[in-house]
Amino acid sequence: MLFILVIMLSFTSCVDIEEHYDFKLDGSCNVVYGFDMGRAISVFKNLLTDSAKSTPQFNLVKDTTMSFLAAMPDSLEKKLTKDELAMAHNSNLSIKMDLQKNVMKMSITHSAKDAADLQYYLQHLSKIPMDGKLGSVTKNNQQARGFDAQQLVAGQDYYQYEVTPHKFYRIVDKTKFNAFLKKTQSTLVMAKAMLIDMPYKVILNFAKPVKKVNNPKAIVSADRRRVTLITTMDDAIKDPSVMNLKIDF
Repeated sequence: MLFILVIMLSFTSCVDIEEHYDFKLDGSCNVVYGFDMGRAISVFKNLLTDSAKSTPQFNLVKDTTMSFLAAMPDSLEKKLTKDELAMAHNSNLSIKMDLQKNVMKMSITHSAKDAADLQYYLQHLSKIPMDGKLGSVTKNNQQARGFDAQQLVAGQDYYQYEVTPHKFYRIVDKTKFNAFLKKTQSTLVMAKAMLIDMPYKVILNFAKPVKKVNNPKAIVSADRRRVTLITTMDDAIKDPSVMNLKIDF
């Protein structure tokens, strides 16, 4: 059962996902990808025996932050380009874990200096390796081995971005999205059977009012400085365009 838990926690279909973008007047932007596995933990913990839940590994508590560079082996670091090294240096990986309290969270943060830097980050995040030294964060915890940052961000690969100082466009590449669904099909089916609805939220904060938003499901705040999109993976499977965003500001 512990092995099943590890496998299930390795896919985005079992987590609550939140993306936050904070655009500044100087053109910079802070990005946070948050992955919360708490609800999945509470469901799958019911499958475990009392003896399994009483092991030292299951009772391990972690609260750790490290840069992507620190999380990858030297052999992979040497293969990165100058731009990839800069991106990895400015990106942090944080893990909070307390399985007894149903806590299993990961966040990836990045500070983009301008629109071009943001677009580069969004297009290359899923390609940056995060294995190797990541094991030092969770040490030998059996559950945490399934906490695979690479798989969690891999889904970002199915977006096509166009980011400028006055626009943020993100469109789902349906071919890549279908490939992602095929890869995670069995996990999606099991998650749905266990009534895990897989919520997905995007919050974008702007330094000035937005002019236009194309997604009818997106909620624009009264001052037009915040755009919020809330959907689920189930909705996205039926119609991938629910995740599309075209924002002019």
